This record gives sequence, structure tokens and C-alpha cells, in this order.
Amino acid sequence: MTVTQQRHRPNPEHGPAEHPASPWVRPPVGTNPGSRALLLPEVTLESGVALPEVTVTFQTWGTLNANADNAVLVEHALTGDSHVVGPAGPGQPTAGWWPGLIGSGAPLDTRELFVVASNVLGGCRGTTGPGSSDPSGHPWGSRFPVTTVRDQVAVEARLADALGIDRWRLVLGGSMGGMRALEWVAGHPERVDGALIIASTARATADQIAWGQAQALAITSDPHYLGGDYYGRGPGPREGLGLARRIAHTTYRSAAELDTRFGRSPQGAEEPLTGGRFAVESYLDHQAAKLTARFDAGSYLQLSRAMATHDVTRGRGSLAQVLGAYDGMLRTVAVDSDRLFPVELSEEIVQAHGRGTVHVMSSSHGHDGFLIETDAIAAAVADAVDAVREVQPREVG
Repeated sequence: MTVTQQRHRPNPEHGPAEHPASPWVRPPVGTNPGSRALLLPEVTLESGVALPEVTVTFQTWGTLNANADNAVLVEHALTGDSHVVGPAGPGQPTAGWWPGLIGSGAPLDTRELFVVASNVLGGCRGTTGPGSSDPSGHPWGSRFPVTTVRDQVAVEARLADALGIDRWRLVLGGSMGGMRALEWVAGHPERVDGALIIASTARATADQIAWGQAQALAITSDPHYLGGDYYGRGPGPREGLGLARRIAHTTYRSAAELDTRFGRSPQGAEEPLTGGRFAVESYLDHQAAKLTARFDAGSYLQLSRAMATHDVTRGRGSLAQVLGAYDGMLRTVAVDSDRLFPVELSEEIVQAHGRGTVHVMSSSHGHDGFLIETDAIAAAVADAVDAVREVQPREVG
């Protein structure tokens, strides 16, 4: 008998139950109506601090088969959420961030696969984070503890347990999502048949940490930050978050792309010599306004810090020891113009694993190429699915 056949499998398709003993609860108000939610009674973090309860919101596509061996986990990046595909609408301010990836006939073909995506611990799209209420009904704010990528994956593992998934056929994600996908490989290798790590890294570099600090200071220096306890007390640090986004977005794009698109052109009729903006400045203003309209500054800080502390080798040995012990499929995709997560970070992962190669994707868009070059990403995902399609569940020894 296989591991996946040994225990009862709850059916989340039944929807949230009304009785308090059920782990399935209604998603927080204002989240995507297509999402569902799981209530975890207590989560002990890597730091040793325990959160008394955590709500995890998630979306699924397709059907989990009888053996529960067709599940795929898609991991979102820093300001993403569980809405991988689909339109914007009530409770969902943005359209899916990887359009065309999931569906009938798509690279993640729902005729064959059961696809899961959850909002990350510390986020602001339904999963518990700084802006959520504690058990007494007050916003966590500054009291929300530091969380790590390992904590994020620990919560995802408990979601997988609740869904009856012992082993993922494939885990994939880009940027921060790639960090979580690789943490699944490092921390739960027996539960992952294959992983696709896109524009990511095995550990945060000093360069990435430095850029993150500048963004964090932009937020915490905003007078409306109020030490992190701004929830329900005014506008919040919108200006600081907007500045953080401007800093971040500059690192997400390549210098060549910005110069080609904008050069030294002024914005419309504005004159930079008399206080007007350059076109590239208007572009960054636009990106800042979009993010501040949909994202929480406290979650931005929380998740940025989790990225800064990311290191799959912490307490585990060398990278070669950690990844070399993984006997599943491990693939990486890098963007040739990515200056935040350069190609050599993907090469480091593959070298440590000892198998496979880096697929270098050509794009002028820098780090954001993993979100923009949808055809190239679709091809890489389809290839990864093909590579693990024949993997069978482990037999009990």
C-alpha cells in the first residue's frame, strides 16, 4: 500500500463547515470569493514563538485524484497572492499574476492535475499577518512576530496535510516563491517529486539584503507608520510603502530596459529643469500608486524580512549536503538580465544538487521577466510537468 492511500482524506470541496471544531472556516471578509480558508489552532515558529492561531487562505483548480498523487503547489512572490489565474473582481484587486498557467490544456492542465496556491504566512490577502486580528480581536500590528521562509513552508505543509496531500508532484515558484519551493526540497524532500525554482536563490545575498533594508527604512520612517500599530489609526505609511516600491521596482527591471523605454524623456509636457518629472519617474510613481492601493506595508516589511533571512542551509550543513541528498527532479530557470537574482544564483543551486542544468531565459525585463515572459515560463513549466509525470508514490518499506 502506498503512503498516499493510508489515511482518510478530507474533502475541502464541501466548503467551510459551520461548527467550530472544523478546520475549514470562511475566508476573511474582502478576500477573493473563490478562495477557501483553513484555521490552524497553533503555529510554533522557527524562533520558538507560538502564534495561537493562523488562518490560511488558498485557491485550488482541478480535482485531487483518489491516490492524491496529482497535486501541484504554486508559490507566489513578495506582493502576490493565491490568485494565480483569473480576472480581478470583488475581493480581488488584481487579475491572476501568471495568466494562462492553469486550466484545461494549460501547462498545469487541470484535466490531470490538482493545483493549489495559498497566500503566504505574514501576507495580507487572507492569511494571518500583521494586519490580521489576534484572538482578542485586536490587530497584531507591531506584536506580530518575525517569521521566516521556513515558517511559511511549515504552514503550507499543514495545509497539505489538511487537504490530504502527502506528496507534491511538483512545487514551483519565482523569486520569493522560488525560495519557498526550494525550502520544500530542503526541509521536506520526501514530500516533493519535483521542484522548479524560477529567478530565485538558495540564500539571500548581501546585495538583496541591502536593497531590502532601504525599502524597510522607507516604510518605518514614514510618520504614519506609528511603530507598526497604524491599523485603524489613520492613513498608514502609504508614502513610505510607495517609496519602498519605487526602490524595489528599479531592481526588478534592467537598466537597459529602462533606458530603452524611457531614456531621458520628460513626462508629457512636464519640464524636469523646472521641477517636472522624467518619464521614468512617472513610471515609478505609477507602480507605487498601484501597490499602495492593494498591499499592506506591515506585510511588505514582514515578507521582505523573511526573504532577507532565507537560507536553506541554516543548521543543515553545506548546500551540497542539503540539495545533494534530494533524489527528486530539481530544475532552475534564470533570467539573463536579472540583476537582483543573477544567473549564478541558479547555477549554484544546480551545482549543489549535482544534476540538471540551468535554463537561462532571455529577456530585457530583468527580474520581472519571470512574470512577463509568459510563453517562456509556460514552456518551462510544461517541461517540468512532463519530467515528473511518471513518478509514482513511494512504497512503504
